[in-house]
Amino acid sequence: MKKEIFLSGSLLILIFFAMKGLAEEIHWSHDHQAEWGSIQHLTETRIPEMYPFATCSIGQRQSPVDLSIMSNQHKTNRLRIHYLPDHPVFFNSGHGVQVNTSENYAGKLVVGHEDYSLIQFHFHEPSEHVIGDQSFPAELHFVHVRDDGKIAVLGVLIGLGKENSTLQSILDNIPSEAGESRNDESINIHPEKLLPRNKRMVFSLAGSLTTPPCSEGVDWYILMESITISEAQLLQLKALYSENARLPQNLNGRVVTHQP
Repeated sequence: MKKEIFLSGSLLILIFFAMKGLAEEIHWSHDHQAEWGSIQHLTETRIPEMYPFATCSIGQRQSPVDLSIMSNQHKTNRLRIHYLPDHPVFFNSGHGVQVNTSENYAGKLVVGHEDYSLIQFHFHEPSEHVIGDQSFPAELHFVHVRDDGKIAVLGVLIGLGKENSTLQSILDNIPSEAGESRNDESINIHPEKLLPRNKRMVFSLAGSLTTPPCSEGVDWYILMESITISEAQLLQLKALYSENARLPQNLNGRVVTHQP
């Protein structure tokens, strides 16, 4: 994740971006995700620094999960999504299609009475979360950070159907080379156009980042209603990154709650 740190007053946010930067420096791939926890940082000689992604293997609250397991109906904190149009940075992270919001972007997710600033969103193909035997062609993650460094991710499941014009603008502007970014002030993106109409029905649970370093303490909210993209758009997404999804992880006693 390469984005300017605009919440510079939070040490936790600095740590978060430092860890994400480390994940970009050390080679890893979705093809060998079972080995993430044993990847060594070759310039370190002490444990645990030698194994910066160990949480991927030993963590007890890892994401994604099967949302149908041990799921119960429960009233959750009200979610309010306040996304605004933006002139973002289109970023090829080397692991997926990513859009970084502009430095002073005011879009946010409100959970109860807490504000989480939207810093980026990215795509996985196929979906990472599943619902029993049902998986989806793709999944979108909106990543938010609170002032104290707490992370909340809003997940959107993606099915096939009508074309999404906002996704098309993203696909047409993502650089083809890993690590490259593109910032064009003439291009306006409205993240809200990537959300379903019904935003009240939601799964929620405590989890982690789904890519190294797999840091835990992430609050997940996955909307129950999916959005659609066209088959041609899915093929275009797959031409950039395919099979960049982590497999579902054990719940380890966690309960998935859902609010219908």
